[in-house]
Amino acid sequence: MVSRDKALELFRKYNKSESLYHHALEVEAVMREAAAKSGEDQDYWGIVGLLHDIDWEMFPEEHCKKAPELLKEIDLPDDMIHAICSHGYGLVTDIQPERQMEKMLYTIDELSGLVHATALMRPEKMKGITVKSVKKKWKEKSFAAGVNREVISKGAEMLNMDISELIQLTIDGMTKVAAETGLWPAEG
Repeated sequence: MVSRDKALELFRKYNKSESLYHHALEVEAVMREAAAKSGEDQDYWGIVGLLHDIDWEMFPEEHCKKAPELLKEIDLPDDMIHAICSHGYGLVTDIQPERQMEKMLYTIDELSGLVHATALMRPEKMKGITVKSVKKKWKEKSFAAGVNREVISKGAEMLNMDISELIQLTIDGMTKVAAETGLWPAEG
């Protein structure tokens, strides 16, 4: 399997935006958390999460379509490429998430954005954030309007998981990288 360092180097080659880098770290962390909870390979799930938006910054019009070509640079296996491309199902691609890991990526790509936006509104950021506070923001359609709540709901259905459980999983994963992504309050 491809090392995390090699995956990160490729990601940074095609993505210079710090916010996109932070998003990649958050999705990677949540995918690792989900893998750990379901007894799956954390490194495998994590690398898929890290690389999921490989083509977003430089090729936004070809999102999930340019990815296979870029990912071949590090000889990423076809099953990982399929997983990465499936996260844009119904939005930019017709590649359907089939495996549990793909369904998780499809769901938490959007959900991590909602949790991130919610954390930004709090002085203590990710520290002490709750499912309740995220669900409250979920109901405000104008809040984080770019987050596709329909995708999150559809993903939860595909995963046969409750939204609250998914939000908690996302909080747990994102909290682990909060200092690195600027979502941990400054000590002082």
